[in-house]
Amino acid sequence: MITLLYRIYQLFIGVPVLVIITIITALEVGIGSTIGDGHFWGYYPGRWWARVILKVLLIPVKVEGQEHLEKGQSYVFVGNHQGAFDIFLIYGYLGRNFKWMMKHQLRKIPFVGYACEKSHQIMVDKRGPKKIQKTYETAREILKEGYSVTVFPEGARTFTGHMGKFKKGAFALADELQLPVVPLTINGSFDILPRQRGFGFIDWHPLRLTIHQAIYPVGQGPDNVEATMRQAYDSVMSALTPEYQGYVENPDQ
Repeated sequence: MITLLYRIYQLFIGVPVLVIITIITALEVGIGSTIGDGHFWGYYPGRWWARVILKVLLIPVKVEGQEHLEKGQSYVFVGNHQGAFDIFLIYGYLGRNFKWMMKHQLRKIPFVGYACEKSHQIMVDKRGPKKIQKTYETAREILKEGYSVTVFPEGARTFTGHMGKFKKGAFALADELQLPVVPLTINGSFDILPRQRGFGFIDWHPLRLTIHQAIYPVGQGPDNVEATMRQAYDSVMSALTPEYQGYVENPDQ
């Protein structure tokens, strides 16, 4: 009965509010970024968009570890990719002005793609060496300006709730610029909307974001990249709920 009532609530309240606020926020971000500061408009409206959506859907959020972040420090944030609600959790509750590194295909999402382009989010395009180089040049400039970048180094959402492999790109970028990497553990997103369900009704489940201690570079080069990636992976894994502990191959990687 509770599940049925929650679905009725989603259908008549949650979804209409989500659609309306997404369109308004996307237009606000797009117009604001065109005539003003893209770093401001690319973050703050999206932050409140994410928070409002989670509150309207009655999803409780718990954040742990914000004391690990230093004011004014640029970071490369890396997190596990449990599902679509990862976006709302990080955007709404990380508490840092950052840019997403996201698949270039997301440009095609109505309104959202427009807002992402106008606010200079980093579109990861792997269709050839020149496009890959352009992606990393954009990320470098963002980080050099004092902002942070958020990456899902698995490259794709999980099918099982478990973590797949991490790819090296984000860690190589942090190594090149000698910036700290901050691991993020997301819990609950897979339970709300598993990837295989598409974008149907969601299940009620709490969300938890764990912000781990920053991993600062020790040296520079392939050894530092490998060591940072391994330490970040272990940190993210350590805070996952027991049912999702352990590596499971993701065929989409």
